Amino acid sequence: MANIAAQRIKREFKEVIKSEEVAKCAIKVELVNDNYTELKGEIAGPPETPYEGGTFVLEIKVPETYPFNPPKVRFITKIWHPNISSVTGAICLDILKDQWAAAMTLRTVLLSLQALLAAAEPDDPQDAVVAKQFKENQDMFRQTARHWTFIYAGGPHKNSDFDLKIRRLTDMGIEDHQARVALSSYNWDLERATEQLFKTIKHLVREIIKYKPSSDLLK
Repeated sequence: MANIAAQRIKREFKEVIKSEEVAKCAIKVELVNDNYTELKGEIAGPPETPYEGGTFVLEIKVPETYPFNPPKVRFITKIWHPNISSVTGAICLDILKDQWAAAMTLRTVLLSLQALLAAAEPDDPQDAVVAKQFKENQDMFRQTARHWTFIYAGGPHKNSDFDLKIRRLTDMGIEDHQARVALSSYNWDLERATEQLFKTIKHLVREIIKYKPSSDLLK
């Protein structure tokens, strides 16, 4: 790692550790290795949001060109949010792209991500399915985001109705997370989610049969 980047990250790491937000358990950062190129961040879900009570883990990779280029950040904890991919954890946030400035710090990044959880930007989405739900059915979005926070981030709000629908699908052989994604994407309509899941499975089976010699299928 370039010397300027290493020195800057070491200083910022100490700044976060000593910050009042850490004292309030709102943000946290840890080293993954000893050369400061990879860090693990944590942010607490903001109050009065569907993410309240959850703890969200972040992967932070620092480039050698830091602080002139932003760190690469993604959510490791699965989350239901218009600006964060429910699949990869990729984030759509301007300061992590073209609006980054060298004066910004790790603390800025963590607090900006926490603010993003409180104020989504559905017109500039990372996850189009979540953004559509956010814009068309706010109540369903909030229930779904709260459920994901409970399951993946240790949030306090259990939803027995959602759990029952997931169990119906897992009893059919669908993997737990796959069932949750399908139901979340179709506003927890069990019939539509089931239809879509089995349509996808049928398509995959056809593709396997198409590309696999018949002699292999008989083995």
